[in-house]
Amino acid sequence: MSLLEDLTWRYATKKMNGERIPADKLNYILEAARLAPSSSGLQPYKILVISDPALLAKIREVSFNQSQVTDCSHLLVFVAWDGYSEERITRVFNYTMDQRGLPHQTMADYKQNLWSMYEPLGQEWHAQHAAKQSYIAFAMAIAAAAEQRVDATPIEGFNAEQLDTLLQLKGSGYRSAVLLPLGYRQESEDWLVNMKKVRTPMEEFAQELTLADLTSAEEQAAQ
Repeated sequence: MSLLEDLTWRYATKKMNGERIPADKLNYILEAARLAPSSSGLQPYKILVISDPALLAKIREVSFNQSQVTDCSHLLVFVAWDGYSEERITRVFNYTMDQRGLPHQTMADYKQNLWSMYEPLGQEWHAQHAAKQSYIAFAMAIAAAAEQRVDATPIEGFNAEQLDTLLQLKGSGYRSAVLLPLGYRQESEDWLVNMKKVRTPMEEFAQELTLADLTSAEEQAAQ
């Protein structure tokens, strides 16, 4: 199977059947998310893996009663840093240097430049930036799930404050970002399963752009 075939196969599954995902497939999906790129290699996020039915039922209550939350095999909760700090950045950089067998000071200038750029932007910007980074890993997990023929449903529809309280994230340095139930489709009860996949036509989706195009547009606007 090619990646494009896998992505054509997948859809936002509306009804799951509760069947368990084999451990090797789950681990493959998690590893794909772990290997995702992130800004400056900081990986300011992690994944909470939840399969406990009692906890899933509580999460469903704060996720607009979406059945995939309780009918899935495993729920991946992507949680991101609630802010950057020099200490957090230093910890990641030191770990990276240790893994590469290099002195901690190897990237000291880069680290300082990075923090001097981030610090004045404020904690809310930090939190939003970290959450955006988690979405890169989130996308990798979706693609890996499709490759493994595991269904996945991206969910942003939940009360983040209530979920953070439920998962005891407040004060932990993390905030919930996005949910990804993993499981298998219940075709007989899923209204979307046989619907045609619809996306923006390629000629509208991808547009080649040159400086000359922009210059021409400016000239036309000035006339």
